[in-house]
This record gives sequence, C-alpha cells and structure tokens, in this order.
Amino acid sequence: MNTVVVTAIGSFSADVVIKNLKNMGIRVIGCDIYPREWIADSMNVDSFYQVPYATDEAKYVEAVLSLCEKEKADGLLVLTDVEVDVWNRNREFLEKQGVLLCLSKKETIEVCRDKRSLYQVLREQGVGNPIPTIRLNESAGEEISFPMVIKPYNGRSSQGLFYLNTQEEYDQWVKGKDLDQYVKQPFLKGSILTVDVVRQEESNTTVTIGRRELLRTASGAGTSVFVFSAPQLEAECEKIAQVLQIRGCVNFEFIETEDKTVHFLECNPRFSGGVEFSCMAGYDCISNHIRCFTEDTIDVAGEKVELYIARKYEEYITKRMNGRTLC
Repeated sequence: MNTVVVTAIGSFSADVVIKNLKNMGIRVIGCDIYPREWIADSMNVDSFYQVPYATDEAKYVEAVLSLCEKEKADGLLVLTDVEVDVWNRNREFLEKQGVLLCLSKKETIEVCRDKRSLYQVLREQGVGNPIPTIRLNESAGEEISFPMVIKPYNGRSSQGLFYLNTQEEYDQWVKGKDLDQYVKQPFLKGSILTVDVVRQEESNTTVTIGRRELLRTASGAGTSVFVFSAPQLEAECEKIAQVLQIRGCVNFEFIETEDKTVHFLECNPRFSGGVEFSCMAGYDCISNHIRCFTEDTIDVAGEKVELYIARKYEEYITKRMNGRTLC
C-alpha cells in the first residue's frame, strides 16, 4: 500500500494514525469536514482536502472518490462511525476504483453497528456476557427494569443517550418518538474497560490491549487510563472477535460492575479514540491494521506492562495572518 486517504483527521485517533502510517513509508492524504486552518493534523499529512459532511452521502462519496483518484490512493481508512456506515454501503465504488477499504466485511459492520443484532449474536454464541439490549418497540421476554438507558440502536459515542428512572419518565419520553430507532438497556453502575483488538482473519491471530478508563470526555473518549493485563478478558475478546469475524483493528467496550462482573457493551468497528494509548503501551495497532489487509503477518503481542497514561491537549498555529504581533 503506497497512498492512503485518512478521513476525519480532526478526530482523536488521527494523530497516531498519521504518524504511524508515515513511519511505514506510506503517503498520507487527509480530509475533514472543516477547513485546513481548523485542523492541527492538516499540517502533518502530504495533502489535505475539505469534504462535505458524510450525512450528505452522495456529495461526500463523490468528493472522497474524486480525491482518491486525483491522489492515486490505493487505501482508505475511516475514523468515525458515520463514515463507516457510509462506506459500508458504498464499497463497490471503491472497488471499481481500485481502493482498498480497510474495514471488516459488510456483514460484520452491519452487526456491530446495530446494538440489538450485536446483543443477539453474542448471546446466541454464549460469549461476552453482553448487556441485555431490547428495541423499544419489542415486547420481548427480557424485561428491562428501572433505571434504564435508552440510546439509538446504531448510535455513536454518547449521542442520543438518555437515563430514565421511572415509568412516568419513560411514558413521557416515548411520546412522538420512532421507537424502532432506539434500544433500552439496564443501567449498570461501574467502570468502563476498553480493549483495542487486532485480528488477522486469514490466520485467526488476535492481539488485545486493554485499559481501564479513569477519566473520559462527555462523548466517551478516555483522557486518563490504566493499561492492564487481564488474561481472562483477553481470551473472551478473542472469542468475540472470532464470532463477529473481525478483520483489522476495532475497539470493544465493557462495563465492570462493583461485584467485578464484566458485561460487553459494544464494538466500535474502527480505531478507538484512545488507540494511541495501546501504541504507547507497546503494540502498533495502526501498522498491524494495515497488515491485516495486505496479507502481511501481524506482530504478536510482546510482554504486557501495566502503566498509567494521561492525555493532554496542545495548541498549534495553523496559519499566520498579517497583523501586529500580540506578544
């Protein structure tokens, strides 16, 4: 792979994705919905393009295909869920252009992006101890008691998430809602465990790097974490990855309750916002993700060292305008 287009380079994972691709000798083309001056990592790519919102699907697809052709790209890495959904529906256009989409196969993405389907698959296979997940318009035998969590069935981060404590709150909330678009889950109090999972499908080789999220943003991105070794959880992640037929690097989230019971929450079928934590812990998720699609052998996990990692933000001047120096 010589030239890769990376989308949404203003997102949390973009910095390490760009750095590690360039360390592999790959030419990196970046794009984002915002202009170059708003995106710090626009300075770190070989070329940058502003593209339409992915929600404007036709224009977005046309724009990305156009820049792939112009830059002679042979690979596409998507960093956000909405773009995962779009390209999962439009794979044939990339294939015709000779661009390799570095995602798990279509059926895997469809299951991972539907919280109810994901729950059913894992429950039927007896892996992951998934948290019960029921569509609001279902009258399933599994009843969810209060307090409960309501979220879009294909939601991302914490968008559209609600906590309801009583039947009265529930009755008020559902008025005028399209119930088919939401699922309900029991509210469980506990800590979030995040596992970056890299699986090479051909060899069925899986590497996992887990962390406990100590501080998170409102959208669910970890800012302070503890990277740990947990053989039992890692073995369970390998089973889940095999059941879902994961290819490349994805992210599993779990919740560990006060009694130390661990429940599977969701699979983000792309790099996690905190994938750099795993890279800093000693495993290059980015280069090994690429190897999963180029049939090169992925690295095995080395000795796992437990460590705390904290993230900070840093300011960059992206464009200097004419005018008086302020300081």
